[in-house]
Amino acid sequence: MRVALIDYDSGNLHSAEKAFQLMGREAGTEIVVTADPAVAARADRIVLPGDGAFPACRTALGEVDGMAEALREAVLNRGVPFMGICVGMQMLATTGHEYRETAGLDWIGGEVAAIAAPGLKVPHMGWNDLVIDRPHPVLEGIATGDHAYFVHSWQFRVADPSHLLAHVDYGGPVTAVVGRDNIVGTQFHPEKSQATGLRLIANFLRWKP
Repeated sequence: MRVALIDYDSGNLHSAEKAFQLMGREAGTEIVVTADPAVAARADRIVLPGDGAFPACRTALGEVDGMAEALREAVLNRGVPFMGICVGMQMLATTGHEYRETAGLDWIGGEVAAIAAPGLKVPHMGWNDLVIDRPHPVLEGIATGDHAYFVHSWQFRVADPSHLLAHVDYGGPVTAVVGRDNIVGTQFHPEKSQATGLRLIANFLRWKP
């Protein structure tokens, strides 16, 4: 099995690569960091990381010639399991509002809006307790109260509540995990979330939507 981590100069790929290699080792999984749309198109699983501002990440992804089309063909048409991480998850939305209105991939309806947490520091940075809203194979063995590591000032507000899989409390509910069909996304960084994050990665590698 080959897992493609998409390289578009907008994510900390090294730590993600190491975490996926660790959890994929026993299954003989090949982890490939790639900016080649042909490699992404043939992958058995796809991971889209992202750090920074929504408009910059969305622009950078669009500037990799043929990548957006390859991802759409693999994920939406062939049903390849997909995971977005941090801004890679936010780009699944219809629209982002950071700095300016920016069109997302629109694979999961909703918008990316500023976190409103009166009396609390923004960005939301550090460890927080997950609240599991809906069971999902990628969350198997992960329970309400398990910790995950966050660094973000904007959150994905899904249009359809059934697409919200988990949240955290930070001055109110803040989206942590979204998903539908063969697509999942995590606002937190699983590669930095120790046991919880590694469990989620292992579940994703086994997932057969």
